[in-house]
Amino acid sequence: GLYEHPVIAVLRARAPHDYDHVLDVLAEGGVRFAEVTLSTPGTLDYLPTLVARGDLTVGVGTITTVAEAERAIDGGAAYLVTPVTVVPIVELAVSRGVPVFPGGLTPTELYAGWQAGASAVKIFPAQTVGAAFGKHLRGPFPDLQFVPSGGVGLNDIPAWLAAGALAVSVGGPLIGDALRGGDLDALAARTHEVVAAAEGAR
Repeated sequence: GLYEHPVIAVLRARAPHDYDHVLDVLAEGGVRFAEVTLSTPGTLDYLPTLVARGDLTVGVGTITTVAEAERAIDGGAAYLVTPVTVVPIVELAVSRGVPVFPGGLTPTELYAGWQAGASAVKIFPAQTVGAAFGKHLRGPFPDLQFVPSGGVGLNDIPAWLAAGALAVSVGGPLIGDALRGGDLDALAARTHEVVAAAEGAR
C-alpha cells in the first residue's frame, strides 16, 4: 500500500490522453500511486480507461463538490483528494468505502477532515510550512495521518517522511514538462530519484 510505496504522482494535463505516456514511465519507474486532477478537462470521462491500466492505483484530485466526488467514485477512482476541507465530501467517501485525503493547512482544518473520517489529511500547500509542521501536528494529534502536497521538492521527501508523513504528493518537481511533450528519459531519471529517496527514507 501507500506506506510501502509512499509517492503519489500528481498530474495536471491539457487533455486526459496526455496522461498515458507519462503514467507508463512512472509505473515502469516504480511509482504505484497517481492522482489525476479535475483541473484537466475530461478527466472524469477518461477515468475508467486509466483505472483499467492496472499498473497504477489511480485517484482523482482537485475535487471540491460532492457531485464531483460521486462521479469520481462511480468512475472507479481508488481514492479522492481535495484542495480544501469539505466535510460532506469526506462523509460521502467514507460511506462509499473510498479513501479520501482532504486538504487543509491549519490544525483546525486538518483535524476537521481527520475527525470526519479521512484516511489521511493533505497538508496543502506544504511548501509554505515545511516538514517541521508535520512533526508539530503529531504533538496534539499523535494518530493523525498526513500527506504533504504542493511544492514538495525531491530533496524534501526524506524530511517529510521522517516527520511522520504517510506518503508525499509530488507534482511539478517530478513531472516537469513531461505532460507538454517534454523528455520522457528525463522523467524516468526523476522517477528513479524520487522512488529511491522515498524508499531510503523509510
